[in-house]
Amino acid sequence: MTASTESFRAARDFLLDHRDDYATAYRDFTWPELATFNWALDWFDVLGAERPDERALWLVGTDGADGSLTFAEMSSRSNQVANFLRTQGVRRGDRVLLVLANIVPLWETMLAACKLGAVVIPATTLLGPNDLVDRIDRGAVRHVVTSKDQVQKFDGITGDWTRTVIGQAEGWTSYSQADQADTTFVADGTTNANDELLLYFTSGTTALPKLVEHTHQSYPVGHLSTMYWIGLRPGDIHLNVSSPGWAKHAWSSLFAPWNAGACILVFDSPRFDAQALLDVMRRCEVTTFCAPPTVWRMLIQQDLSAYQLNVRELASAGEPLNPEVIEQVRAKWGLTIRDGYGQTETTAQIGNPPGQELRLGSMGRPLPGYPIALVDPISGEVGPEGEICIDLSRRPTGLMTGYRDDASRTSEAMAGGFYHTGDVASVDADGFVTYVGRSDDVFKASDYRISPFELESVLIEHPYVAEAAVVPAPDPLRLAVPKAYVVLAGNAEPTAELAFDILRHAREQLAPYKRVRRLEFGDLPKTISGKIRRVELRTAEAERTARNPHEYWEEDFPDLKA
Repeated sequence: MTASTESFRAARDFLLDHRDDYATAYRDFTWPELATFNWALDWFDVLGAERPDERALWLVGTDGADGSLTFAEMSSRSNQVANFLRTQGVRRGDRVLLVLANIVPLWETMLAACKLGAVVIPATTLLGPNDLVDRIDRGAVRHVVTSKDQVQKFDGITGDWTRTVIGQAEGWTSYSQADQADTTFVADGTTNANDELLLYFTSGTTALPKLVEHTHQSYPVGHLSTMYWIGLRPGDIHLNVSSPGWAKHAWSSLFAPWNAGACILVFDSPRFDAQALLDVMRRCEVTTFCAPPTVWRMLIQQDLSAYQLNVRELASAGEPLNPEVIEQVRAKWGLTIRDGYGQTETTAQIGNPPGQELRLGSMGRPLPGYPIALVDPISGEVGPEGEICIDLSRRPTGLMTGYRDDASRTSEAMAGGFYHTGDVASVDADGFVTYVGRSDDVFKASDYRISPFELESVLIEHPYVAEAAVVPAPDPLRLAVPKAYVVLAGNAEPTAELAFDILRHAREQLAPYKRVRRLEFGDLPKTISGKIRRVELRTAEAERTARNPHEYWEEDFPDLKA
């Protein structure tokens, strides 16, 4: 066992030993100091030797078919894939574009690339040809690994890059050749902990996707904070709902569970099916479960009380989770969904760890290893409300190196001795952080600052509101007024009567200056990763010259008294 492995294990075991003692964990945790480190070789292969017969990866399909590999099998198989990729010309530092769904080769290739010292650019299978061109060009891609159903997207994309396919396709090398490769792998050199490992394109909620750079240290080691927040333990069966290609998949479907020595369970379904997901959770005896708010909002449409599960920990991340959803799940399962916060640029920064007090509406407290400060965007002073920032004088391991090939944007993000997240929050006297909104999304109405998230949380408490997004709508008197875009639940119809009832509900729950004054039924524009693009709604409102169908104003309802 290497010194790097021992140092990593000590930090990991400290968090496991103090999973119910937040005060000690936050005060005394220190990131391991690593000069060299290759997570796949120095940690995962160690698990393969120590826990050879324990299941590491478990895939369940919609047809009920199961497939799994133990830690020893994954270790051996990733060696084969690494040796095969080496014959395809993959070398240390080469960029590998990985466009795969939730299939076993995804995890094999991630481990193999890590062992080789190659740099992985994970990409969702939802990308179109233009998106792929952008990733190949800006990512300086040398190799592509994808599946047969994705090959046609690459037709016409030229460049000097190798082509590997799961299955068979003309002009592509079949991944099956890895079956004949040696099961023993010998690295071609030492991996420095700060060598580049991952390049993630962000989801681009407001602009062209940024290219986020992570190292062999920042994500594999940095996700110790994510492991702690979720509450993972060795031997857990962990199910995370996330699409490959996005950072959250690496968070909860790769690094955090395997840091703990847990089994990653994947439900491979082409379309989201809440009932099928719940059936899998019950049959496979899932112990820890993480899903984004969108999934949680769909799950509470089911009769959760009909499902008796083995789950110990429930978590949510990606966007703030509305208190109403937490309350409904707690009422049916007696378990509390614990919110967490982080970004592609980081691992989990803030969260509600297991066994700690949870305050509804709060994202929790800073996680071990993360020195969080709320910085006033104008004065630059640290206070009880401001932009969520990370103090770079105690730079956490889980923070990105920077934005690749964009020194200006990196400098802006790291200005003034802080890493700036672009999110606004408040903190109470006990250190609990409450999300306000993206700095771009917070707006003023009648000179009052409005947090869209707060208004949206009230709106989805209405039984017929599945999702909501609040943006400013121009108003000659107040400059701007809050307008809600609403997606209806179930078979509800977008009628004037229902608009009145939703506006009335919001009016009863909100202070007068926060009143939702306009409402429109319809779909919400989202990024390819499922996050709401409020920037599109704001732009549409600014350019609007007439009302849309299914749009209602409070002036339409005389019974809504001033």
